[in-house]
Amino acid sequence: MSSPVRVLFNGVRGSTPCAGEAYTRYGGHSSCVALEANGSAPILFDLGTGLRPYGTRWSANGRDPEGNSHEHAGEEFHGSVLLTHLHWDHVQGLPFFTPLHREGASVDIYGPKQADGPLDEVFAEMMRPPFFPIKPDQLAADVRFHGIDEDDFPIGLAKVRARWVRHVGPTLGFRVDWHGISVAYIPDHGPGCSPDDPDDYVPHEMLELCDGVDVLIHDAQFTTEEYGPKRHWGHCTIDYAVHVAREAGARKLVLFHHDPAHGDDELDQLERIAQDNAAHVNAPEVIAAHEGLELVVAPATPRAR
Repeated sequence: MSSPVRVLFNGVRGSTPCAGEAYTRYGGHSSCVALEANGSAPILFDLGTGLRPYGTRWSANGRDPEGNSHEHAGEEFHGSVLLTHLHWDHVQGLPFFTPLHREGASVDIYGPKQADGPLDEVFAEMMRPPFFPIKPDQLAADVRFHGIDEDDFPIGLAKVRARWVRHVGPTLGFRVDWHGISVAYIPDHGPGCSPDDPDDYVPHEMLELCDGVDVLIHDAQFTTEEYGPKRHWGHCTIDYAVHVAREAGARKLVLFHHDPAHGDDELDQLERIAQDNAAHVNAPEVIAAHEGLELVVAPATPRAR
């Protein structure tokens, strides 16, 4: 039986979390998106600082700092994480995810294989004294790491596709087909990391991830003007994100991994520019991700021939 999938945006920034009056509407937490469906364990994309507020949905009293209640109040957390890579802005939230400080909770973390050793050992090099007070294996929950390569594998009833994407260091993009809908998550994608590729080239691996998806969550960190001197940083322009969505036939594009230099007003403007561009080239609907955004995605009605 298919049921709607909720796509919850808990952190939408890239590079570093940020705070201040310029970030009140889009938020300042780094990358973390959750997929939820009734009767199924959640699947999360990345472990950025947005993971911490998501933890309030599972807290003992079920209330956030504003006093709002949440549907997962007091539940024991059992879920999976699809981790794109090990840069700080994608991993810093793990020790602050309060459900993992409870006995009986569990999480399976699927991330890119590392040349320097097993994924759990490499991750523990970042989360250990003197850099942090505890190691992952000192969390109360059962935390299991799985180093993966390009692969297609199940998580419960979900079908997951992992493919290497162009970035600095080993980085995966993911596609999840679940309850009759599909979501692709590519938060860090830098065409400039492959200098021999034309700027408008969309690799075959990207099309495997994004082909016909209901929701494409894609890196859109730079404007065209910003991209030139930063093309080797591993990110792309808003125009390129629109181009990928159009080439792949995605139904909706969500601009993601916002630059910390882009405040609310600038992101409003960049969203409008992307929407105008999409309309001009017959690309899909475009929105800019913000913290607290929730998309309820149901299977598409079959089109008449």
